Amino acid sequence: MIKIIIKGIILLFTSGFILFFLFLGTIVLSDYKPEEIIPIEVVNNKNTILPNDKIITVTTYNIGYGGLDKNQDFFMDGGKSSKSRSEKQTLINTEKSLDFLLKEKSDFIFLQELDTKSSRSYDINQYAMFQENFDEYSSIFGWNYRVKWVPIPVLDPMGYVNSGISIFSKYTMDSGIRYQLPGKETWLKQLFMLDRCIIETSIPLDNGKELILVNLHLSAYDKGGRVREHQIRFLKNYITEKYQNNHYLIIGGDWNHLLTDEQFKDDESHKSWPSWLVELPNDFTQDGFHWAVDDTVLTVRDNRTEYIENESFTTIIDGFLVSPNIEIIDVYGHDLGFENSDHNPVTCKLKLK
Repeated sequence: MIKIIIKGIILLFTSGFILFFLFLGTIVLSDYKPEEIIPIEVVNNKNTILPNDKIITVTTYNIGYGGLDKNQDFFMDGGKSSKSRSEKQTLINTEKSLDFLLKEKSDFIFLQELDTKSSRSYDINQYAMFQENFDEYSSIFGWNYRVKWVPIPVLDPMGYVNSGISIFSKYTMDSGIRYQLPGKETWLKQLFMLDRCIIETSIPLDNGKELILVNLHLSAYDKGGRVREHQIRFLKNYITEKYQNNHYLIIGGDWNHLLTDEQFKDDESHKSWPSWLVELPNDFTQDGFHWAVDDTVLTVRDNRTEYIENESFTTIIDGFLVSPNIEIIDVYGHDLGFENSDHNPVTCKLKLK
């Protein structure tokens, strides 16, 4: 009897060992490894050239894959949940985000955490939903999260993920490009993490010049901001190169960096920072570049718990950086109370000089 039990235990551990390596092998073989620069398709391209003297509006919104509404927490922030509560709630959150943007009618829209087929959002193709509703817009989409299976949390794994970032435009897009961002986690961890990128599109103007739009979603959970340091150096070089060609340049999205310290004027407030929040280097901003950030509306909440007004940690990590040849007329965050996403959108009104 003892020999049978021992053999059973050995068989159990051997089977577990084999299954683990089969799983790991599958993840390794299917690992998304994009090239550094990838052309991406412009969908539904419009034949409308942007007048160089038009005042334009740009909105950025991280929709949180339709799963991070005010009643949700997230395991990477210290909560428990790895996916949206239900398919119905995911649809409600996505549709509410859509409704807001349809009413805002911005010329250009930057979106982050837009799923196409993911366990966490019940296979709802959010990019297709936005395309269907924004049929008067051109669009591009770049993958930044493609994993066959994320096995954590163990008792409620996130599962498969297919997600990315997108730009929608009322005007003609000359091109779409995905740039892979540098900086990686350790090999095993990176297999299950995002492959961060920026996406770029060129908007031709009626004076022969170009407006370059860049949507980004930088890393969030790298301890101490090590990966983000590589990403920021890349962006600094990218910005210098693009502006040398005298283009108009708008870079926006979810920076996952503190964009203004207005709320942290006293030293005590720094003690409440979560570990994921880091500051941009002092020398990041190029000469003459300006931040389009609304100090009065906090754009992201901490997801350790559901949102509790006046208790949950909130700060500003969403906004825009614009080149010196662009005038910032206005910038305003939209306080939506984190009703349907863990982010609030930001809109800026701009004039090309």
